[in-house]
Amino acid sequence: MIRIVICDDQEIVCQGLRTILSHDNRIQVIGIVNDGQQAIEMAIKHQPDLILMDLKMPGMNGIQATQHIHQRLPEIKILILTTYDDDEWLFDAIRAGASGYLLKDTPAQQLIESIVGTASGNNYIDPKITGKLLNNIVQQRQQPAPSHIQLTEREREILQRMARGLSNADIARELYLSEGTVRNYTSAIFARLGVSDRTQAVIVALRYGLVQLDE
Repeated sequence: MIRIVICDDQEIVCQGLRTILSHDNRIQVIGIVNDGQQAIEMAIKHQPDLILMDLKMPGMNGIQATQHIHQRLPEIKILILTTYDDDEWLFDAIRAGASGYLLKDTPAQQLIESIVGTASGNNYIDPKITGKLLNNIVQQRQQPAPSHIQLTEREREILQRMARGLSNADIARELYLSEGTVRNYTSAIFARLGVSDRTQAVIVALRYGLVQLDE
């Protein structure tokens, strides 16, 4: 059971999401909050598996709340669900530690599968805005990787599969490794790249040409 919190300042949106998610027995909505500060308090008190986070809210916004929660409780996944497809919101959310970014016109079943996948360690970026993210990465890829970023062949193999969106379980099966071993490699990759989650790792890897999306 995936325990989630919905954070949105529009009550009708919250109730609609609760109704949609209640039809899937893999998901349990344990709380609804209406701003970033309440999301932080709920995260600390109940430690859900995932927070479905809006961005533009009164008081503390979703970016600020995401950053705070990710720093204090990095095991909690945060999936952004918003109407905003602006570059600035997208990049700020990823830098803050969001595991995914979806628009509110996402079909219900896709939303559910994104929640389940994110809780399992995958990352989701709405297809409508993926191009913006990749274009930004390509534009910034102007220099080779810094000398301190030295990956082993196995780490590159795992990072390449992370870029393809595979979960730790998928990577373990494909490379004939245990999930624990993949988790250890993943932690080592994060440390070498100076990041704290898979989305940021893939962005850095693409920026410096460490992996290719078409491999």
